Amino acid sequence: MKKVYSILSVLVTILLPFILIMGAIRILLNPFFLDYEYHLANFPADPFGFTTADRLNWGKTSLNYLVNDQGINYLADLKFQDGSSFYNERELSHMLDVKNLIQASLKFWYVALVVMVLLWFWSWRKKWSNKFWRGFSYGGFLTIAVIVAVLLGVAINFDALFRGFHAIFFTGSTWLFYTSDSLIRLFPEKLWSDAFLFMGIFTLTGAVVSGILGLRLSQRKTQD
Repeated sequence: MKKVYSILSVLVTILLPFILIMGAIRILLNPFFLDYEYHLANFPADPFGFTTADRLNWGKTSLNYLVNDQGINYLADLKFQDGSSFYNERELSHMLDVKNLIQASLKFWYVALVVMVLLWFWSWRKKWSNKFWRGFSYGGFLTIAVIVAVLLGVAINFDALFRGFHAIFFTGSTWLFYTSDSLIRLFPEKLWSDAFLFMGIFTLTGAVVSGILGLRLSQRKTQD
């Protein structure tokens, strides 16, 4: 069984970076992030006329769509005061793609969390917890390496990082929009660079704690 436990320890190492990163993303998928961003003194004003109140209203509605169980009509039914659609077809298509990606990632996150808890419980019951915590520690340090690379990308060339991210998860140029489109007016580059930065900080904090905690617990008296 020792070989099996070693393999499960590797699984813990692999799962932890995803769990920590998605945990940070889930934190940011809350209205308070938009409250913070839109009230920053250096947040770019909308050249086409959205006020902070407008952005909060439309932005929170759009963010809520990504995590609720509503169909695309939730956004398609949004109208300006003159009756014109708030989002055009291209924007709606992209928002649907984003929702599908987020919802799938969150479902896998929940599964990964359950698997991690079950592995911890199994390691405790079957007395191979030192291997579990060793894998946990390695996962924390692996996450640190990943996040340091992301934060360096944000600092050196965020535009290239942002384009690379979209090239991986979305088809062609479906994520490119005019500056007059509602998505760009609500979510300019400043918001995204800050989101990447906060995601990195939150994840890095969790990774450091996980790495140190896992290392200390793995060095306890061997139980298997």
